[in-house]
Amino acid sequence: PLPEPQEGMLSRLRGPTLRAVRGFHSTAHVRAVTGTGTLDGKAGEAIGKYQIIDHTYDAIVVGAGGAGLRAAVGFAENGFKVACLTKLFPTRSHTVAAQGGINAALGNMTEDDWRWHFYDTVKGSDWLGDQDAIEYMCKEAPRAVIELEQYGMPFSRTDEGKIYQRAFGGQSLQFGKGGQAYRCAAVADRTGHSMLHTLYGQALRYNTMFFVEYFATDLIMDEDGTCRGVMAICLEDGTLHRFRAHNTVLATGGYGRSYFSATSAHTCTGDGNAMAARAGLPLQDHEFVQFHPTGIYGAGCLMTEGCRGEGGILRNKDGERFMERYAPTAKDLASRDVVSRSMTIEIKEGRGCGPNGEWIHLHLDHLPPDVLHERLPGISETAAIFAGVDVTKEPIPVCPTVHYNMGGIPTNQFGQVVTKVGTDNNKIVPGLYAAGESGCASVHGANRLGANSLLDIVVFGRACANHVANTSKPGLPHKPLAPNAGENSIANINKMRYADGSISTAECRMRMQKTMQSDAAVFRTQTTLENGVKEMDKRYQEFKDVKVSDRSMVWNTDLIETLELQNLLDCALVTMYGAEARKESRGAHARDDFTERDDVNWMKHTVAWVEDGKVTLDYRPVGMKTVEPENPTVPPAKRVY
Repeated sequence: PLPEPQEGMLSRLRGPTLRAVRGFHSTAHVRAVTGTGTLDGKAGEAIGKYQIIDHTYDAIVVGAGGAGLRAAVGFAENGFKVACLTKLFPTRSHTVAAQGGINAALGNMTEDDWRWHFYDTVKGSDWLGDQDAIEYMCKEAPRAVIELEQYGMPFSRTDEGKIYQRAFGGQSLQFGKGGQAYRCAAVADRTGHSMLHTLYGQALRYNTMFFVEYFATDLIMDEDGTCRGVMAICLEDGTLHRFRAHNTVLATGGYGRSYFSATSAHTCTGDGNAMAARAGLPLQDHEFVQFHPTGIYGAGCLMTEGCRGEGGILRNKDGERFMERYAPTAKDLASRDVVSRSMTIEIKEGRGCGPNGEWIHLHLDHLPPDVLHERLPGISETAAIFAGVDVTKEPIPVCPTVHYNMGGIPTNQFGQVVTKVGTDNNKIVPGLYAAGESGCASVHGANRLGANSLLDIVVFGRACANHVANTSKPGLPHKPLAPNAGENSIANINKMRYADGSISTAECRMRMQKTMQSDAAVFRTQTTLENGVKEMDKRYQEFKDVKVSDRSMVWNTDLIETLELQNLLDCALVTMYGAEARKESRGAHARDDFTERDDVNWMKHTVAWVEDGKVTLDYRPVGMKTVEPENPTVPPAKRVY
């Protein structure tokens, strides 16, 4: 046990006044500073040699990024007893890295309409997005942004005091016929940072209980397929916790770290996706992985699309603004998949910049320094640190870098997780919701438009809480859990803890990342994908020979990284298998051997189950119907920018 704190500030902070203010959960001396006083955990029965601590809530949110915090705020606002589990301190969640902004048809810069935003999103998805969900998101967008403003989010302002909106890729007026739209509401180039702190402040305003640095390991499912909660491990002291709730929201982010070079944080390991897969649920459209056009060469750090929205230009080694050839109308503000492919072609055909022609130049040096200082301060700093470039004088070396996962846990427009059973393509999984990058509503389809991600997380985080509030009420009694609930999860933790193979977690992870980077890249062929499937099967088998060196339970980062790698492997395996099977080019899935979109055979969602390394693929239809009478369905058409 730790020694008692010395008399002084820490001791003075142990009084009941502070303990009642903030809804955190931790242990030992940390709790003296941040605890809530009375903790609800009760010692349950032991499973094997592990003692379980039980908790009961109306709702549980796994993840404290934008989607998780917005869901937690929604539950708390409606009077639900809610717990938010997060493996990171909330303001370190990856939402903090989002730069460009959040799309909404506010009309602050030009006339705008949510139906134009809807059209652009359907087109951007390459007609793989569900139009009812896209309609819901775009219609709710202005309300969501104004709500954030009322929460205190400090948006950049126009001279008239309105929320500033910048141009962003794939956004147009008049259903693609009216030129560039200015729809992206921004806080300089730190929009995600601002949003995360704003939502965290709101969560603290209500009685949200935070379990910080708790790693969720598995869902607890009943025999009838109802989700009853989650298992988790406290990183600080290694205790195992069983959380029971009527409703569970997975908001765990993407799985970008399945690739070697990505803008994603090292914590983006697809935890929620893998939890759903282990519970026997499918993952949807994992083959669609977005490569952001402008990651700093070598470092992979993101240079926001807002750079081009503010007037930045991409040029090849000849100084040519080459996007005029690939997208004559939108140019540098075509959708991300189009720009990434165009850059890759330039590099492959020998027009790349640098000694070996491996990157493209992003020019901001023609823009006024005061504009860069006001609108892109973070970009200027990042470019100086990671590329050694003064953006007022030199171009930034950039290349396409893995950025976002369009696929995830399939849901409807209310955030309810759905599965396919027989001929029922939309069977609801009771008690389970998903939102944000871990969910797949599917509003992004085959390609996400820039600034629709921050919109996605707040709209569908809110939708999850609202749906529960409309269909349930706080304080309902709980059925008892089965005595062995969580047994499989604990067995897996124990197995990983004592894994004594010959390959380190880091080496196993590197092999997986290199395989994904080489065989599921911007351009794909049958040869590379078939090789990728074989190699990923090998990576999965190699993981059975992994070695964990630390046998303790207290702050065992070796164990946690191994559990995260286990999650990444499931996500990567499904990605590779889904990509190999899809014989077309659509959105971010671009094949050299099947260069055209095939609506007859492939306008459908991939759903994939993975069990012990074996992937089973099936398909479900795309939602082509809208709900609002004044908003007709957008029929498939050739996607041109």
